[in-house]
Amino acid sequence: MTLSRLVFRSMRKNVKQYYLYFFALIFSVTLCFSFTTLQYNPSVVEALKLSGTASAGFSAASYILYVIITLFVLYASQLFMKRRSKEIGLYQLIGMTKGLVVRLIALENIVLFILAVGIGMILGFLSSRLFAMVLMKMLEIDLVIRLSFSQEAFKQSVIIFAILLVVIILQLGWMVRRVSLLSLFSATKQADERVKRFSIFQSVMGLVGLLLIAFGYYQSTELFNVEKSSLFKSLFLHMIVILGSTMLGTFLFFRYSVSLIMNMIRAKKSGHLKVTDVMAVTPIMHRMKGNSKSLTLITLLTGLAVGIMSLSYISYYSSGTSARQVSPYDYILLNNQGTEFIEELQHAGIEFEQDTYQISNVMLDISELVSGQLQEFTLNAAESETTVVPLSDFQQIEPNVKLENGDAIITSYVNVLAEVLPIQAGRDIIVNAGETEVSLYIKDIREDNLLSSRVAYGSPILIVTDEMFEKIQLEKNEEPEFTSQIGIDLVDKQDTEKAEEIYKSLADERSILMEENDQSFIQRSYEEVRKANITSLGLTIFVTAFLGLAFLLTTGSILYFKQMAEAEDERESYKILRKIGFSTNDLMKGIYAKQAFNFGVPLAIGLLHSYFAVKSGWFLFGSELAAPLVITMTLYVIMYGVFAILSIQYYKKVVRESL
Repeated sequence: MTLSRLVFRSMRKNVKQYYLYFFALIFSVTLCFSFTTLQYNPSVVEALKLSGTASAGFSAASYILYVIITLFVLYASQLFMKRRSKEIGLYQLIGMTKGLVVRLIALENIVLFILAVGIGMILGFLSSRLFAMVLMKMLEIDLVIRLSFSQEAFKQSVIIFAILLVVIILQLGWMVRRVSLLSLFSATKQADERVKRFSIFQSVMGLVGLLLIAFGYYQSTELFNVEKSSLFKSLFLHMIVILGSTMLGTFLFFRYSVSLIMNMIRAKKSGHLKVTDVMAVTPIMHRMKGNSKSLTLITLLTGLAVGIMSLSYISYYSSGTSARQVSPYDYILLNNQGTEFIEELQHAGIEFEQDTYQISNVMLDISELVSGQLQEFTLNAAESETTVVPLSDFQQIEPNVKLENGDAIITSYVNVLAEVLPIQAGRDIIVNAGETEVSLYIKDIREDNLLSSRVAYGSPILIVTDEMFEKIQLEKNEEPEFTSQIGIDLVDKQDTEKAEEIYKSLADERSILMEENDQSFIQRSYEEVRKANITSLGLTIFVTAFLGLAFLLTTGSILYFKQMAEAEDERESYKILRKIGFSTNDLMKGIYAKQAFNFGVPLAIGLLHSYFAVKSGWFLFGSELAAPLVITMTLYVIMYGVFAILSIQYYKKVVRESL
């Protein structure tokens, strides 16, 4: 029999073994080729007008995707060869040399790779249009995406998988040549070391693992707490401590804590174990030593992927809110420049609401409104220029607010500044208006957005009585850059497109010459700022979501493959239990519990890791936390649930076939 004939007969006989590996290869090629095709699609390039930064982002994401796919395929290959170890041993037993066996397996892999790459590229080429449409939808770009075959994407994908094929063949050759014949026949039984006794040391390490995770979570809540994080003067050091304790704690949890908990559950039953315990508690406990590294890696990857996706989605989801902080009104006119815009709106019959603000400024030292270690932290901080608005103007949006003479309100105190440096109302503060010091009592701290970010420079706004405002203006030595603001909101948002055209056509009339750098400043509309945010953040969330999808599918698939291997290993145990009278339903109850642990615990801990990581610094990325985090986590739970159901169905098939 020729070698080629033997290859095809072997592949035909091993269809049940190959299909999983084949699926992993096709899935990997599809992901890789669809992403690279999207990157070089002329329609997408033209729509995005890819800058150097965007191109670099796409390239970096491609390399990360290559790493994810490589690790996934290598794991699937290793699992596949482990399941065929007896067959490889038989080939050697009937007289085939190790070199011939390596050639046989290499040819099988070459055939598989050629088929998988061909099918995967077709699927990737077709799916790239779907991904491109999703990207355009996220960027709010109305464009018809055309399919375009990219030779560059084809070349990159072929090179990556050719290198991967060579690595796999070398890996298989090394395994066949270095492993003994006896070990090949017993390879499927050597996957996990059995824990015979649970020592005091293991119990202590189990508790240490739980404490390290709790410590990491607690420290993450204090990461940007200036008052309580004095132990870690360096932010980088603080982050390293959090990361190190969480990673080590996760490994110790799976290596020792799980066995400790399972041992306690088993001890409680005083030897009276049900079939559910035999099928769930005992296998989990005894396999944990062998599974701890892979479960730790899967958990950390899950936490990393969910965290990155959540932060990106927070930025994208908050694009509208962030735009409102830059431009609180649909349109803003500064220093009474461009009032022709109001006349044009009236002439076009566009209804609008208008608020007018007088503006002055004072020097304010925020450290007077903080306490404890925060005050020590801000003691040497220089005074900053703060915008002042009279109460009567503020009452245009908050008519019920009242102030006595000498009282003041601080508003627009939001996001990073408010999170890192919280201030307290009910205190007296001294502000400098020119050469004169004015004492004010801070009555309240609010979050209202009033003025353009160009006017307030991201600092809080001081609301004072009209009498105090006039006094401050009289005491000022020089006029501020901005003395007034007109805020305009459209009554009917359907008029936005027409109003935008008018606003842009009057850009020269709205231009303000800045004395500090002799350059003109033109205030952008809310819609301009929002679309700019969408454009800059849409590509980021798309790339991170794509990589998150790759992380999700690979980690979920690895767990699924692992459970399939365990099901095959335990087939004989199921046969014995069925012979002594246990039904399929009896065995499945324990399997349900086991799968709930194998999929649920890594997912739950990974989600907890991501929650505390995101919670520690989400305000640096946007203004909305709950919705983006819940949506991202829900998607991960659903996808893991799908893998768990597939795993349960495979177990059910194995149990039914065991008798």
